[in-house]
Amino acid sequence: MTVAQLLKGHDKDLGGGFIVRRYLPAAVKQAVGPFIFFDHFGPIDVAPDANHDVRPHPHIGLATVTYLFEGAMDHRDSIGTVQRIEPGAINWMTAGRGIVHSERTPSDLVGRPHRTHGLQLWAALPKANEEDAPAFSHTPADAIPELTVGGATVRVLIGTAFGQTSPVPTFMETLYLDVQLAAGAELALDDLPAEAAIYPVTGTLLLDDAPLAPNLMALLDTTQHVPQRVRAEGDARFVVIGGAPLDGRRFMFWNFVSPSKVRLLQAAEDWDAGRFDKVPGETEFIPLPKKPTGGTYL
Repeated sequence: MTVAQLLKGHDKDLGGGFIVRRYLPAAVKQAVGPFIFFDHFGPIDVAPDANHDVRPHPHIGLATVTYLFEGAMDHRDSIGTVQRIEPGAINWMTAGRGIVHSERTPSDLVGRPHRTHGLQLWAALPKANEEDAPAFSHTPADAIPELTVGGATVRVLIGTAFGQTSPVPTFMETLYLDVQLAAGAELALDDLPAEAAIYPVTGTLLLDDAPLAPNLMALLDTTQHVPQRVRAEGDARFVVIGGAPLDGRRFMFWNFVSPSKVRLLQAAEDWDAGRFDKVPGETEFIPLPKKPTGGTYL
């Protein structure tokens, strides 16, 4: 397997001691396919008195993609969605021209010790769809295709692989796989999209006999059009992400993504002025951290 680049994650504190490891965007690579943001959180043993709730906040120009390995959260948004998110399900929220949402600890877990572990990605929307109406799509765990390939268990979260296609709706070619490998097992990845990356969630992988340790993301060179061999030293779990390249550079400020800096400034001013729709039943919100300037865009 040809690894084009290794990305090392960096820790971000989202508040209340809730630490995530962020891999995208990176200085050397803004996005992998449509995925412009990649956070890995946990596994975290949540104390009874911990508060990891994320208060209402806005998005534009992207879709959030939430996937849990452990735990649960309650999603609420400004189009009226109320959805409990549990392990194995894919939750795709299209922000489009603007949406507000919160992510809170479900009432049955409040005040109780529990564990949380998962991934949150953002997919930038194609320019033609960035001002679409906001929407939310929940695909339960039992609707996600799952198959056994040798010593691997593969869940096709988004896109098509190994003859299976996920029902999750997308706007462009997108691939997202959750793979569990038994110790010593190998999986050949073929027909990968133009941009692809592998991220080990647990365990150490061997990519064509070269080790890929945890806390590193491998950007793959897919130009050789040969199967990419992944082997596990011990039991391991990893995800594959990718897709067609984005149709141009994106700028980012806070929770907003757009090919236009002017649009980012408009979104920031709209949030600061209270012009976004509210989440029904919510009174809290996360204030705008600061107005964007030329140096604050990514």
